[in-house]
Amino acid sequence: MQHDPLNPLIVQGDRSILVEVDNPRYEQARDAIAPFAELVKSPEHIHTYRLTPLSLWNAAAAGLGADAMVEALHKHAKFAIPGNLLQDIREIVSRYGRIRLERATPEEMEEVVARTGQEHTPSVPGLGWLKLVTSDRALLEELARQPKIRDLLGDALSPGARLVDPAFRGVLKQALIHLGYPAQDVAGYTDGAPLPMQTRVITRLGMPFVTRDYQRDAASIFYAGGDASGGSGVIVMPCGAGKTIVGITAMCMMSRHTLVLTTGVTAVKQWRREILDKTDLDESQVGEYTGETKQIRPVTVATYQILSYRDEKDGEFPHFPLFDKMDWGLVVYDEVHLLPAPVFRVTAQIQARRRLGLTATLVREDGREGDVFSLVGPKKYDVPWRELEGKGWIAEAACTEVRVGMPSEFRVEYAVAEWRSKFRLASDNPAKDDVVESLLKRHNEHRVIIIG
Repeated sequence: MQHDPLNPLIVQGDRSILVEVDNPRYEQARDAIAPFAELVKSPEHIHTYRLTPLSLWNAAAAGLGADAMVEALHKHAKFAIPGNLLQDIREIVSRYGRIRLERATPEEMEEVVARTGQEHTPSVPGLGWLKLVTSDRALLEELARQPKIRDLLGDALSPGARLVDPAFRGVLKQALIHLGYPAQDVAGYTDGAPLPMQTRVITRLGMPFVTRDYQRDAASIFYAGGDASGGSGVIVMPCGAGKTIVGITAMCMMSRHTLVLTTGVTAVKQWRREILDKTDLDESQVGEYTGETKQIRPVTVATYQILSYRDEKDGEFPHFPLFDKMDWGLVVYDEVHLLPAPVFRVTAQIQARRRLGLTATLVREDGREGDVFSLVGPKKYDVPWRELEGKGWIAEAACTEVRVGMPSEFRVEYAVAEWRSKFRLASDNPAKDDVVESLLKRHNEHRVIIIG
């Protein structure tokens, strides 16, 4: 295939993509690869993207096929694309959906009982048996022999299907993605307790309220009309785009008891204020669950900190029962990239409830993006900040990169640290404090937010 040296992409065999920012075709190329490539760094002239299994699986979950990805790379590449990379893309993308989680039918369960002579009762009352299904019989046999998989699978329903206890739904998906085979979960959900609610035309503060088109689209794609293909996933939007409104819109579409988890007390109060202002729920229906207040109501907003709190390092988490206090129909994870590791454990146990993640980035400091994918769900909607900026929905941003050196004594610790620790050490570079102080003095007449 012929490539145009005037194009802005340099696609490399190590799965990295260099993008020339000053190229006249930059924006078109950026928009073409953004759905399936992860932005790694964006200095002034050359941006670096990387193709990762998760970035490709997220795109596949959104309906983008390998052929479309390859075509986008060819269209915008400056030079020939390494053949091994194209082969990798097709192989990795093909793994999403090769394994599916579905509900076992009553007829299948009757056949198992007749064949084994044993009653099969799932360990979670009220939830029926699931099945792991694939058209690749050899793959299922291979996976069933894996130590982390074999104890999670039950009797065979057919050469390409095995029973799965609903209690293992989350941990099985975690184990599968770690082996490189993310399961497509279409086993459905419990509905949760009903709670009629709708958004207001005029807010409580007396202001007209209309959800923006992209906010409605995001909520609709997540909910998918109540179908099993929706109901779990992550919405990615830039700061200021109204992710809270997306969450509220999804809540109103479902009209079920809802648990909202967020980053701190300030965010809890903001969520409660927005819910009361923009929906027809009253104060008796929306509660706060924090270190200061313990209100469990049809809509409850809690902090990650209170859920991950425990008295001793190896002790129990006393607030985990909140997940079972009400018949939640939806759990919303605000800033899901900050979801604490202990909350993953309980999230693995509530896979029958619909789960919505909201974030401006899928990148996690601890590298557990795969657990977000498998336990909360794949990326369902992503809107570029440039698009919202161009339409006037968010303020125009002037981005400036300030490079800060490390003190010599700090560089030694950084040099000998393991790869995963280097990010934390670079983030905590004490030389940044002086730069921030200088910036605050320069902009002392403006409101400032510091995100670290």
